[in-house]
Formats: sequence, C-alpha cells, structure tokens
Amino acid sequence: MILDANAVSALLAGDDALASVLGGAPRHQLPVIVIGEYRFGLMRSRYRTTLQPLLATLASVSEVLHVDARTASVYAEVREQLRAAGTPIPENDVWIAALARQHELSIVSRDRHFDRVNGVVRVDW
Repeated sequence: MILDANAVSALLAGDDALASVLGGAPRHQLPVIVIGEYRFGLMRSRYRTTLQPLLATLASVSEVLHVDARTASVYAEVREQLRAAGTPIPENDVWIAALARQHELSIVSRDRHFDRVNGVVRVDW
C-alpha cells in the first residue's frame, strides 16, 4: 500500500487505527513525492527534530517509489481523466495516483479526492 502524507503523519504519531489498517504488511510503498511533501511540512514544524529521524527510518524500511517515464504516461492519463470529468485534484496527488495505478497499489489516505481517480483504491482509517 502507498502511504500518502497524512498516513505518514498518522503513522509517525502512532495512530493505532492506522496501524490496524496497515496490518502486518512487511513493507510499505512511499512515493518520493510524499517524502518531499513531508519534508516541506517539517521545515515549519516545532517537532522537526523528533520527526526528521523517524521519516528517515520510515523511508529506509519502505520501498521508495520514484517517478519514471512510465509514471509520466500514467500521470497524463490520470490528469486527462480528471480534467474531462471536471474533478481536478492537487497536482502532487495526481502524481501519487499515477504511481498507484502504475504499480497497481492502493493509497492509504484520508483525502477523498483520490476516489475520483479511475483504477485507484483509497484505504481510509
């Protein structure tokens, strides 16, 4: 399962409900986009000293998903589908959705706009 930024926040905060959703998954998928979003958030956080090492540990034990030429093609398809439906979502989330479709993975997120993307399953907690 792909972890969205709000799932990373909940995971690092020790959210028990999220832990039960993730179950015993041996390894999570973490888009490089989410790492960037989370690091950006940490720049203004009073908890950055505590959370930066936790993020680094999470990234080291996760499969980091990088954007490649195939992702770019899927991104274009997702973005066009959303444009045609008149249901845009935040740009970074289009990339995350593209990675989910490319790798046939669900997205753990509280962001309901992922539900608008054909071929993407969102898991809430």
